[in-house]
Amino acid sequence: MVDECWRLNLKEIHDVLITIAKEAGSIITGAKPLTDGVGSKKNSVDLVTETDKAVEKMVSHTLCAKYPTFKFLGEETYEPGMHLTHHPTFICDPIDGTTNFVHQYPYVSISLGFACNKEPVVGVVYNPFTGQLYTGVKGEGSYLTNTTSGERQRLPLKTPLEPLGRLSDTLVAIEWGSDREGPNYENKVQTFGNLGRSKEHGGAMVHSLRSFGSAALNLCGVASGSLDLYWEGGAWAWDFCAGWVILKEAGGMIVDANPGRWEIPVDHRMVLAVRPSPDGQGQREVVEEFWSFVVGKMDYVH
Repeated sequence: MVDECWRLNLKEIHDVLITIAKEAGSIITGAKPLTDGVGSKKNSVDLVTETDKAVEKMVSHTLCAKYPTFKFLGEETYEPGMHLTHHPTFICDPIDGTTNFVHQYPYVSISLGFACNKEPVVGVVYNPFTGQLYTGVKGEGSYLTNTTSGERQRLPLKTPLEPLGRLSDTLVAIEWGSDREGPNYENKVQTFGNLGRSKEHGGAMVHSLRSFGSAALNLCGVASGSLDLYWEGGAWAWDFCAGWVILKEAGGMIVDANPGRWEIPVDHRMVLAVRPSPDGQGQREVVEEFWSFVVGKMDYVH
């Protein structure tokens, strides 16, 4: 399988995924309220479910026709017990940011990743509402393209890019998740409190916390340098894969959301993402400082 990965044309896969992402974007932005057959509108949950399924169906059919020997892992077709293998695999979240989609808040993306030997190697994240297209290929860097103007910029965007300093100087992305009870939720809430609390009362007193609602776009925000950190528990490989490549190629770091583990697989479900820094300055230090404020240990099963 290692030999097969070396033979793959990642640039071609990258280009194919961009074309698919743009087609998916048209489906997402063109979604209209559904009716029940007698003229009355169905609710927004029905709309997002139908759009999710329509996008993933288009993506999977297109990719399976072009790459029939590759595997496909998608949010809508996932079944318990499915796992990422060493085989070349496309990993898709048809609509990342479904709550935003329901509320017509334009922080929504399609996330298309490609992994081989369980390693993310190509990533495409596209927000069709803003025209922001984030892309990355292992060993080739990552970029933001404005699909309206055609402007293409290498990541990170932030200039000058300053070394990471203390945790108290950071802007941190977090997400509440859909599970609002139990130990994982309690650990999250208490950790959020530690991050925001004043230093006089034992907290980190970060600049602020942001909850935007899209894991893929959060990772891209960290890759661009506008977000310093992103702490997440409970997301899936389809939330992380594409943004993983984009962030790593920008010079960022991804470690365990729980303290102590520096290397994790893309399907680990618990992630701390760190923005690029000149020569990696301050990355490990800010991770260790962050870990000191984490409460308990999140444990999400596959």
